[in-house]
Amino acid sequence: MKKLLLASGLMFSALSFAQIDFSSTRFGASAGANLSAVRNAHNPSGKRFTMQFGALALIPMGTENQFFLQPEIQYFGAGETGKEKGAKGKDGYDAVYANDYLSVPINFKGYFSEAESEFFALIGPRFNFLLSQRVKNAPVSRPYYDPDVVVSSLPNVNGKTNKFNFGFGLGFGYSYKRQVELTARYDFGLSNTYPGLDHEPDGSTKSKSEQVISLSVNYIFQ
Repeated sequence: MKKLLLASGLMFSALSFAQIDFSSTRFGASAGANLSAVRNAHNPSGKRFTMQFGALALIPMGTENQFFLQPEIQYFGAGETGKEKGAKGKDGYDAVYANDYLSVPINFKGYFSEAESEFFALIGPRFNFLLSQRVKNAPVSRPYYDPDVVVSSLPNVNGKTNKFNFGFGLGFGYSYKRQVELTARYDFGLSNTYPGLDHEPDGSTKSKSEQVISLSVNYIFQ
């Protein structure tokens, strides 16, 4: 985690010295699908399929038509379900732990050349602000997975999602004429998504890391 934060800090320190041309900024819209999970939080633990959509800015860096800063603002679905492989019929298999965020990824984006149609890569942090949390069908054996349930014998244990999460993402994609772009991305959470579940499941003390694999389409206006 410390290495990723250091790399992110060094990257954006370098950006501060780059020649950024705000006057040539282009704007766009994006939409896509997310496949999310949370490490070490619930038992059973499975993937959640959800969506993302939002807006972006493409800000040139330098004189070449190759390197850009790409901040975005998105509705971003994450969380997980109980549909762990091999757990069908188990208490909590039908559970849904839905976390919906206002998300702000800030990416350094580099095209592989100055060609109009070209592959690109991007890297950068993501900041998530919780909009809503919904829990359905929490396991009977662990009712505290539901944030609205308080167990008197476990007053400090709860399934509430942290209102602010952050992570780091890597992506790869293809741009058609610098206007229609397809992006695949992996975001790895660096903060504790469920601080009230520090000893779940089964005595674990590992951080509850939210992870998302996404596929999105961007349309960048001329």
